[in-house]
Amino acid sequence: MALAGLLAVLSSPAVGQTAWAHDATSDVYAEVTAAPSSSAPEDGGTDVVAVLDLEYDLLMKSAWLRAEAYEATGRDDQLAQLDEHEAEVNGYVTDRFAVAYDGEPCAPALSGVDLVERGERPYASLTYTFACDGEAEGVHEVSSALFPDAESFVHSTETIIRYSLDEEDGSAVLTAASPSLTTGEHRLLKQVGEFFVLGGEHLLFGIDHVLFLLALLIGSRRLRDVVLTATAFTVAHSVTFLLAALGVVSVPAIVVEPVIAASIAVVAVVDLVLIRRGGSGGGFGLGGSASAGPTSGTVRDALRWRAPAGLRDESGAWDRWRLPVVFVFGLVHGVGFAGALGIDAAWSWTLLWSLLSFNVGIEAVQLGIIALVFPLLVLLRVRAPRTARWVLLAGCTAIAAVALWWVVERLAF
Repeated sequence: MALAGLLAVLSSPAVGQTAWAHDATSDVYAEVTAAPSSSAPEDGGTDVVAVLDLEYDLLMKSAWLRAEAYEATGRDDQLAQLDEHEAEVNGYVTDRFAVAYDGEPCAPALSGVDLVERGERPYASLTYTFACDGEAEGVHEVSSALFPDAESFVHSTETIIRYSLDEEDGSAVLTAASPSLTTGEHRLLKQVGEFFVLGGEHLLFGIDHVLFLLALLIGSRRLRDVVLTATAFTVAHSVTFLLAALGVVSVPAIVVEPVIAASIAVVAVVDLVLIRRGGSGGGFGLGGSASAGPTSGTVRDALRWRAPAGLRDESGAWDRWRLPVVFVFGLVHGVGFAGALGIDAAWSWTLLWSLLSFNVGIEAVQLGIIALVFPLLVLLRVRAPRTARWVLLAGCTAIAAVALWWVVERLAF
């Protein structure tokens, strides 16, 4: 019953909001480039232009402004608040985002303020010019401590940076543990590792994706089901993730998020139907016949690629439609993954490496969850089939209830 208890906790409003965001925190996005040559010193360091996108309401809260500032809605009102509180916002950002050249800090100047949308959320887009002095052929260091844990508004904030400095192009993820990057370092492997970890964290803390995966595992009675279902889901979401992140496909979050929630509900309800008819929870190889009765089966039955002739599935329509349905839902989840990453940039090989690393991180955590949960389900079904039936019924009911609540919440939002 622990599974049901855990899922009941996940239905709380706070967790539901986390699932909408696909993360437990907010990301900052930074585009850092060398300033045009006309504005760079002739005999000194290269000046830098940094465009920072920060979630509007979190920025205004972190700058400790009044409620009318962070509760403002509509582009005009929010731009007016940014203009009125430019000094406070500028002070907050420049205290926590810095550029240095050969170890010496560059002087920041706010040169532009705008408002953009990322994943249907307003972000303040602030453009800074950093004046850097020093000898030519030096290196730049970029550091970020925006939205630190100590502020309590958010936690575990990551600053996703794309940069083109000192004849080097790259991407990086800055965190509290690794808050800076320096040009001239061998960054390819580090970049791959950073985005790999980012992808893994996204799946692990994206509760809606985890619940979808759990629902798929509950409905998988044999290793063959797991392999085929996981493969269909992986291929589908990998395709749309890459296409959406590269800007080839664009679907608004107001459409994607409710469909993701609905996909969880559909799979959980199908699981419930099969379990009640003596299917997934009762053992291996059982189908839709209500008279079949529960059977414990063996671990060997679970690992067979095909069930023995006497225990062939009778689940009918769902067995025929499971893979196409999972594939379609996987396409939608892939768009959700891309929206959460939030990269909006032109094609480059650097960007492709970052996206591939992020996707591999997702797959690694997905495989880890499968390797942990499926054997536990097998042992539960073999050792205690009646207990398995009631535990999985409770778990699927909780998953379905949470997912349906998210559908309503996201449509209303």
